[in-house]
Amino acid sequence: LLPGIYVSRKDHIGNETLTTFDLRVTRPNQEPVLNTAEIHTIEHLAATYLRNNETYKDKVVYFGPMGCRTGFYLILGGDYESKDIVTLMQDMFTFIRDFEGEVPGAAARDCGNYLDMNLPMAKYVAGKYLENTLLNIGENQLNYPA
Repeated sequence: LLPGIYVSRKDHIGNETLTTFDLRVTRPNQEPVLNTAEIHTIEHLAATYLRNNETYKDKVVYFGPMGCRTGFYLILGGDYESKDIVTLMQDMFTFIRDFEGEVPGAAARDCGNYLDMNLPMAKYVAGKYLENTLLNIGENQLNYPA
């Protein structure tokens, strides 16, 4: 599986559709996994970005890391395809790559593990994913292999 944006599943609850995206940052079982400190930092910054995005803030159900540490899950309310969120992911990972200052929520009162953060590595991972995947994403990185 190549790094990319994949629709992992679609769930239907009443009349609503929830789309779960697999935001694959590294190649499973071929590249090193992400460390928890950069994953945690990306999670905080992505949550900040998504909560403030005018188009998607009311559609975001969840953003968080995969247990295997090769990427993230994003769940949006609505029926989407991978191509629908490419610009959102480009903008979000640009925000993370370019972020300066204190990581939002990185304090004892806001986070149960606030010391496990690594902004420089989060910026590196975001930049690598952006440059190597998101800015030139192809069909083979938008649909799971058959």
